[in-house]
Amino acid sequence: MKQTMLDGIEKFSLPRYHEIPDVGLFLEQTTKYISGALAPLCGITITSSMISNYVKKKLIVNPVKKQYSREQIAYLIFIAVAKSVLSLEHIQVLIDMQKASYTAEEAYTYFCEELCNVLHVSFGIEQEYRKIGMHNSEQKNILRNTIIAVANKIYLEKVLTEWTKENTEEEA
Repeated sequence: MKQTMLDGIEKFSLPRYHEIPDVGLFLEQTTKYISGALAPLCGITITSSMISNYVKKKLIVNPVKKQYSREQIAYLIFIAVAKSVLSLEHIQVLIDMQKASYTAEEAYTYFCEELCNVLHVSFGIEQEYRKIGMHNSEQKNILRNTIIAVANKIYLEKVLTEWTKENTEEEA
């Protein structure tokens, strides 16, 4: 596998829950923060209008004094990743399932660890999945399968982008 495909994936890590700013970020700051965190993931983006839409659709609660909290930012990171393979309606179902069983911090921590775990297997950095967390649940199984779909999409986009670039250079 070409090193350019692995760029950004080998050392990729989402900010952990306690690392997300909790001072309250305005919309543009929130957009910039999340976009920076997701930059290594090919094709996964978020815009201010998307965030406003997620608030309107009640995927996340309204910002307080136009500022987004740590919990809202964690949900927005999850939504940005999941929306590459799921509809907003299905993302809402996942969030509702999570809220019934786990705190936002627990769910986000699992999501971060599992995303890195699955990306490393998808890109051949690791040979097998690590067991994340102490308990197995239907919610974790569903989330892992969502993350596997996302990781496979990212992998395919990187492979096809690299292949196109190599073949374009050969023709020139």
